[in-house]
Amino acid sequence: MAYQQNQAYAQQALTQQIPQQQDVVSGEQYRYALTNFRIAHEKVEQQRLQLEEQERQVAQLRARIALLEGGSNPTIAGPNGNTVDDFSIRNSASQLDKLINRWAADVIRAPPVPLQELCAAILNDIVSGLDVTQVDATPMQVQSYLRHAMTETISEGIINCLIVTNSSDANIQLTRIHEHIFARDPTVASVWRRQTFSAAVETCTPDMSLSILHEQVPELMRVLQGKIPSSGGVWILEAAYTFSRMLHGSGASSNDAFYRAFVPELGSVLYPRQIELVKRCLKSERGETDRVGATIFPGLVKVSRATTEPGKEETVQTVVRRAQVICECAMGGSSVPGMSYDEQQPGMPPQGMPMPPSGPPSVGGEMQYQPGYF
Repeated sequence: MAYQQNQAYAQQALTQQIPQQQDVVSGEQYRYALTNFRIAHEKVEQQRLQLEEQERQVAQLRARIALLEGGSNPTIAGPNGNTVDDFSIRNSASQLDKLINRWAADVIRAPPVPLQELCAAILNDIVSGLDVTQVDATPMQVQSYLRHAMTETISEGIINCLIVTNSSDANIQLTRIHEHIFARDPTVASVWRRQTFSAAVETCTPDMSLSILHEQVPELMRVLQGKIPSSGGVWILEAAYTFSRMLHGSGASSNDAFYRAFVPELGSVLYPRQIELVKRCLKSERGETDRVGATIFPGLVKVSRATTEPGKEETVQTVVRRAQVICECAMGGSSVPGMSYDEQQPGMPPQGMPMPPSGPPSVGGEMQYQPGYF
């Protein structure tokens, strides 16, 4: 017992004699380490910022090289930044179609003039030499004619004309230049078109809208008292211009092709490959011939050049979106008189289809329409 107590006392005394070791540094060493850590952290952050700036510059150079080589323009793209495809075309076209329909419904709900006078003004703009007194002015018909008039305005005044500047004359000249370049080399025309639209005006100004409207539908603008068509606070022509820039300025699956719009004329024959009926046609179901009552949204064709024979290229028009049409029987009322296309010659392009661009004889001559692609 006494031996165990002596051993415990000895161990306690030995523990008290050995000092406990602690990790302790001086204040000077601590400040030196902290300063070095801060300097190293600042250098790492500076290098990170330099790398990010280099990545941005490389991305800009790559985008510029892609643009010069005929690739897609990243500043003009489809929805969500994607390139143009069938889905983005349908989606954007559907939104524009809704704006046109809402605007036409608002006009019919509170017409600025009697419906008969409004109907006469529309038909005088879209049909030449027509006796408008023989056409009934039902609200449904007038609304459809309003949509047809706006469809023709968008097709001929915006989509089929490269709007780059505020001057209509300059835009016409640029459109002709593009047609001449396309007649010689579609790939060069694609690069030229994308570079041109990269510097185009961002929006369709009110003056531009009024100029296009007065040129395309002067009688309708007269009865509307010069008011720019809008729906929900959005100008229709501005939305149409955004749609046109998406078509012409962004990348597509075929870089040497471009888009054109077409509008089937009133009273023309219904061609299933070019039109899509938005309402049921009873005459067609009975096997009878029915005709176009009104086009409520233009169709789109992709124009490209294809080699049909060795050393010979032809212009190919491929329908990528059919025109949205209401037939005469679905509209009701009286049809447009004197609009018969029964004598249309075989092999000729159907009414309303856009003709391919024609180059001057010095750059390859006129590009003829090739039947059988529709």
